[in-house]
Amino acid sequence: MAVLSKGLGLGALMAGLTVVPAYATETIKAVVIDGYPARALWVKEFTNFFIPAVDAKLAETGNYQMAWQESYGGSIVKPKGVLEGVKLGLGDIGIVTTIFHSSKLPSQAIAAVTPFVSADARAVAQAVDEIAKEFPAMQDEFAKQNQVYLATGVVLDTYQVFSTTPITSPADMAGAKVAGAGMNLRYLEGIDGAAGVRGGLTDFYNMLQTGLVDKAMLWSEAAKTFKIAEVAPHMLSANLGAVNTKTITVNADYWDSLPDEVKIALQEVAVMYRDHVAALAMERASESRDAYVAAGGTITEASEADRKAWAEAMPNIAAEWAGTLEGKGQPGNEMLKAYLAKLEAAGYAGMRDWTVN
Repeated sequence: MAVLSKGLGLGALMAGLTVVPAYATETIKAVVIDGYPARALWVKEFTNFFIPAVDAKLAETGNYQMAWQESYGGSIVKPKGVLEGVKLGLGDIGIVTTIFHSSKLPSQAIAAVTPFVSADARAVAQAVDEIAKEFPAMQDEFAKQNQVYLATGVVLDTYQVFSTTPITSPADMAGAKVAGAGMNLRYLEGIDGAAGVRGGLTDFYNMLQTGLVDKAMLWSEAAKTFKIAEVAPHMLSANLGAVNTKTITVNADYWDSLPDEVKIALQEVAVMYRDHVAALAMERASESRDAYVAAGGTITEASEADRKAWAEAMPNIAAEWAGTLEGKGQPGNEMLKAYLAKLEAAGYAGMRDWTVN
């Protein structure tokens, strides 16, 4: 009986082999780069969500499989070097931190120039991504960098203010040195004597600890991850707004070499990743606030009157942004109105109408 059983097993195997397609699965190598460490939320989820999702889609037909090579934490590029790295082909796919490249990717600042509108990362991610796909200007900026745009990512629920000393309102920022990155430094222009100091997320702890700055603008999940409560135990919950800071791009030469099936999988999963990471950012924001308090931090909620006053004291950076794009022949005003309309339709009207000077 044992011999018969073995023979039947071999026969079944041979029968199975007769239905295997004549072609072999093609393996495609993909080098993914980011300068941030693997523990960063968006990097971790690229590993845990994006890659398995692409693999699963391709497995449906079995025509292609990916051989992934992930290089993070500066092994190939530093955080500011992803855009150039993908452009040069040092990586096939990159997670570009767009706030580092305001001159090369100006239209990507659309959420950053409209603070006090929405602190919902999911709504902002979807709105920005839709604008990028409805207006060629955004994708053209990446095309000039030899890259194909896949999707926008929002990894922060909303900027808050973290301080080494007690802070109960924006007025307490007067005369302070405040760490920030990119466009958010301009939020300080309406506050008397406040001075913005440019830095990166990985620098903020030391900047606060050494007294280089008194305060910093970042989001709750980052404050937890980088243990900001140890050096800035006071948080003003100002809900400045969610901002898109990440974009998934593909080297254009590499993209042209890909089969259509793989291109479609990457495009579809990029949108899934966009929504997944934004949802995680919202989920972890609440947990991170609790963790900040548990680590010794205190949180003060800014009043609606204070938030409105801060918004109105700022220069109209949104109108300036739109005007700059218009000067380059791009529909900046139309993009701004369309973006804000999308957020309003989602239930988010700002503390200020940024389309009006």
